[in-house]
Parts: sequence; C-alpha cells; structure tokens
Amino acid sequence: MSGGVPRGSNRARRILRGPRAEAVPALIGRACALVGLLDIAAGVFPRFRHSRMHAIAEALPGSFGPFAAALSLSAGVLLLLLAHGLKRRKRRAWRAAVVLLPAGAVAEFVYRHSLLGVLISVALLVPLLRHRTEFGALPDPRSRWRALANFVLMSAGSLVLGLVIVSVHPDRTLGDPSLADRLTHVVYGLFGFEGPVDYQGSTSWTVAFSLGALGWLTAVTTSYLAFRPEHPAARLTEEDEARLRELLDRHGRRDSLGHFALRRDKAVVFSPSGKAAVTYRVVSGVMLASGDPIGDVEAWPGAIERFMDEAKAHSWTPAVMGCSETGGEVWTRETGLDALELGDEAVVDVADFSLAGRAMRNVRQMVKRIERAGYETRVRRVRDLSDGELERVRLAAEDWRGTDNERGFSMALGRIGDPADGDCLIAAAHKQDDTPGPYGDLKAILHFVPWGQDGVSLDLMRRDRLADPGMNELLIVAALQAAPKLGIARISLNFAMFRSALARGEKIGAGPVLRAWRGLLVFLSRWFQIESLYKFNAKFQPRWEPRFVVYRASADLPRIGFAAMQAEGFVDLALPLPRFLRRRRNAAARPCAHRSHEHGVRAA
Repeated sequence: MSGGVPRGSNRARRILRGPRAEAVPALIGRACALVGLLDIAAGVFPRFRHSRMHAIAEALPGSFGPFAAALSLSAGVLLLLLAHGLKRRKRRAWRAAVVLLPAGAVAEFVYRHSLLGVLISVALLVPLLRHRTEFGALPDPRSRWRALANFVLMSAGSLVLGLVIVSVHPDRTLGDPSLADRLTHVVYGLFGFEGPVDYQGSTSWTVAFSLGALGWLTAVTTSYLAFRPEHPAARLTEEDEARLRELLDRHGRRDSLGHFALRRDKAVVFSPSGKAAVTYRVVSGVMLASGDPIGDVEAWPGAIERFMDEAKAHSWTPAVMGCSETGGEVWTRETGLDALELGDEAVVDVADFSLAGRAMRNVRQMVKRIERAGYETRVRRVRDLSDGELERVRLAAEDWRGTDNERGFSMALGRIGDPADGDCLIAAAHKQDDTPGPYGDLKAILHFVPWGQDGVSLDLMRRDRLADPGMNELLIVAALQAAPKLGIARISLNFAMFRSALARGEKIGAGPVLRAWRGLLVFLSRWFQIESLYKFNAKFQPRWEPRFVVYRASADLPRIGFAAMQAEGFVDLALPLPRFLRRRRNAAARPCAHRSHEHGVRAA
C-alpha cells in the first residue's frame, strides 16, 4: 500500500459504523411482516378467534363483517409488501404503513373483536411514529417491468391465498366441490363474479368480498406501478464521460479496469475536487462499483465519501467488485467495509513473453497448426479500421455471441467501434474460403481497451463456431507479438475467480478442506467456467494480480453475489425481447455509433 494515500474524511466511516443504525428499521420491517400475517389470518380463517360476540355480529343483517374481513386481508397483504421497504428505510413505505396499521386495527376490532390484534397494530404504529426520521431513503431506479412482475407475483399469490379462503369454511360449504370448482370460484371471485361454490349464511359474502379484495389489490398495485412516473437508472452523460476520459488520460495506467468505467449504463459520482470518481450501477438495491476509483489516488477518499453518501440516501447496499489490493485497502480504511479476495487477474508483460520453452509447448503447437490451416491475423487500433470493417466486426460480434443476453459489467466495455474509443485494439483472424460467410473471411475477433498509454485490457472474445479450435490462443499470441510496434508493454487477460484456491487445491499436500473447496469450484465450473478460465489464462504464463470484493457485512454477500450475477448477465429477471426484435433495435442504434451497445464478456 502506498504511503501517499491520505486518510481523508471519516464521514464515510460514520455512515456505516455498524448495524446499529439499521437495527430499528429492520426490526420494524419484521414486525410489520408479522402484523401483516396476523391481519391476513384474521381475514381468512373463520376460527382465528372464537367469541359469542362475533357469532352475534356475523348473524346480524347488513353486518360489517364481510367488509372488515376484506379490509383486514387487504391491509395484511399490503403490509407484507411494505415490510421490505421499511427494512430499507424507504420513506414512501413508512407513509403507507402509517395509514395501513390503523386500518388493520379497525378491521381486527370490527370483524374479530380482538383487542389483542388492535394492541399489536398500535404497538407497531408507535415506534414507526417515534423513529420517523430513520425512514428517509429515496426511491430506487424503476421501470415498467416492475408492473409486469407485480402482476405475475400478485396473481399467483392471490390464487393460492384465494384457494385457502374458499377451502377454510367446510362447515358452511354446500355439497362437496372439487378442486377445479374451487379454483374456478377463486378466478371468478378475483374478477368480482360469483363462482360455482355455495355457502350457508353470510359466509358467501365474506368469501366474495375477500376474493374481490385480492383482485382489487392486484389491479390497483399493478396500475400504480405501470402508470407512475419512471425513475430510470442513472446513465453517463456526455459531460460525465468527457470528465472521466480526462481522468483516465492522467491516471489510467494505475488500474487495468479503468477504461471499463466508460460503460454508458453506469452512473458516476465525483470527488469534491473533481480529481477522482467512482462509477457504479444499482441492481436489486445493491450499489455496485467496479474496479478502483478513477483519478488521482489522493482524491479517492472524497469520491468514496460521495459514493457512501449516495448509498445512504437511497438505503442501497454498497459493494465493490474487482478492486485491486490498493483500492481494497483504501475502501476498507475509509468506510469500515470488509474485503474478500475474489480471484486473480492474469497480466502478461510483453517483454517477458515468448513461445519458446517447454511451458509454452501446447500453445506453440496450436498456433502453428492453425497458421498452417490458412489463417492469418491482423492487429490494429479501432481508428485504423474502415467503417465497413468496423460494421462487419460489430455484426459478427453480435451474431457469434453464445447467449441471448449480453454479459459483462465490471470487465466489459459494452460496445465496439465507437469513434471515441479509437485507441481500442482489435485482433482479428481471417481465412479465405471457397464459400465465404456473411462476414467475409472474418473468423474470430478479440477486442482490447486501453490501459493507460502502454497497456491494453481484454474486453471480449468472439469466434465463428465453424472456425477451427484455438482461435482465442491464436489471437492472444498475435496481439502479444504485435504489441511492441503498437507501443504496448502489458496486456491484461481474463479474470480467474478463486484462482488461488484452484491452484493450491491441486498441489501435493493440500488438506481435505482445500481439496473439498476446489472440488466444489470444479463442479460449479460446469456452468460458470471457473476452472476453464483459470487454465486458459495459465497457458500464457502470466503474473497474477489479486482482485477483491468489498462489502459491508457477511450477511450481504449472497445479495451482492446475486446482484453481481444480474449485472454480469448471468441472471436476467426481465423478459427478453425476441431475437429478431433485438436485431432490429441494434440495427436502428448503429447509425449513431455513440449509442451502440454491443456488449462483450471478459470474465465468467
């Protein structure tokens, strides 16, 4: 760790001094979920509480009981939906809970005549009002997809809960309706119609109003989410991008991931001096930064403080993916967060690279075999390619992508051939065929982004599936051999997750715990390419640079991991567009190269 890194302000450390600051909202959120379950039970189960007074009230003509049951059920469902927002200190969730708790208390008293239920609701309302200053978090980024997700989940939940409501009155049910009859009755009831199941007395009204309340909740919450103003995730503005490029021109040599900060689906916060910045994306309530802060290391604490302020204002979970050892030390020192080694980055020094020697035998033989098959390579800067060549590269990169959705976040730029990215490097493999494909003789491409003035960092690898195996090895060797002429002294290759565990676990003398951990990683490699990326990188005899994940608490790691998988494209919760529509959308975006988003993938 460099001794020149200042300690800076301790404000960011105070923001996350410990879990005590979040204990009250979390406790209130859990209590809100409990009260919601009690309200649902009061509205659903006829024997939730026995009392002679309730029996008399239910028999009176025009009884308020059915309406109160629906009110109790509605309040309970809404409180369950609000519990997560209360845990995250959301102001709007607090306002809604303050309105719903009295409504639930009234329903408990009128329908069940339960003083205990009233006291429970009041007991939760009091700390909500007392700690109202704790609930000031701003809204999350949102889109219309949330409405569709709400409709699907609420519909499924309403069907299940409705089936329970229809089935918990066996003594009042006429006949013996089948499961199909009960499901039909639920569906009809959600739309406000009478179904095939009949009950004695006012029970039919109670069931009807309860089902109608569930249908009403589904419709109202979906409509609210669909028609409320969108609050889209922040994006880099042209001014932000220009400022980041200035910082990278001065300090881009420090971090091989620096250029990936220019992804346009990231947001940015700058230090008060403007000499440093942190880029991030918000995914599922997690504020994900990637790599080290950009800019002067002396100004990093100011940018980190702004990042933590933003996380606190929205009650987002802060996390950093893939920072260096220096970056991890600064993050943990300035914020009180913890760091965990995530894996290693493979870096090849051009001056030390050679195909000679026994260690490089397999790579050397593969490259010679492919060259004898008629392949040739070209390594050029993006600015040196013609518009036609760039267009073929873009189209090929999209067509050769092995997944429906783009992958990459922390180590992927997300575009190829942008005029502003003229220093990027493209290594391409070509072979003349008797029947050329849709992209001419182009067979494989590697795309590198700048790493300061004398380095490049691998962005994506794409190849024609009909091409011979070994295209990636061929192009990496070609890039390393062409590097001196291009003024490149170092090349960063793929990131290998848990590389040290895989390497130590296969050595003689490894203990049972380490061998078991390695065995699990090998098993997971069937889906996430953990072992294969490590072995691929190791072919080129690189030096390994550790990378870390920075997090607040161990309990946050599963959530951070899931958010990172979403950001990297391994988990997609949104419904994808059909492939022909994605092609049409990308084709419409290409004339404006500044907005093209042909993502790549660098790490699994």
